[in-house]
Amino acid sequence: MKRFALLAAAAFFAFSAHAQIYQWKDASGKTVISDKPPVGAVQQQKTLGASSPSTSPAQKSLAEREMEFKQRQKESQDIAEKNRKEEASAAEKQENCNNARRQLQMLESGERIALRDEKGERYFMEDAQREQEIAKARKFLESSCK
Repeated sequence: MKRFALLAAAAFFAFSAHAQIYQWKDASGKTVISDKPPVGAVQQQKTLGASSPSTSPAQKSLAEREMEFKQRQKESQDIAEKNRKEEASAAEKQENCNNARRQLQMLESGERIALRDEKGERYFMEDAQREQEIAKARKFLESSCK
């Protein structure tokens, strides 16, 4: 079925490539465009589409046009993928900044913060450790989240 459609399209384009389009002004001054030449006296006549495969080197074969289409399609997919990756990276960076801001806010609140050591036992963060964590969080925010 797909082959038939391609053959029909190729035949249509082959036949339409030989067609000529004429433009002229009739006796009343109206512009007429037709695929048939004018009959009788006309003021001005132009042949618009006098193209044939042998006279128009600018026409491309169906395979060339399909190859160009696939190339453009691939390029647009690559651009879309790049944009998706950039958006995901920006969203991840924003989430990291938000987490760092919340952590800094928690550290600066003065509330007691409970942590667990390597044995799994709970202990409370000391003031010196809190100040170190605050400094690290501020440094991260200044360097990464502007």
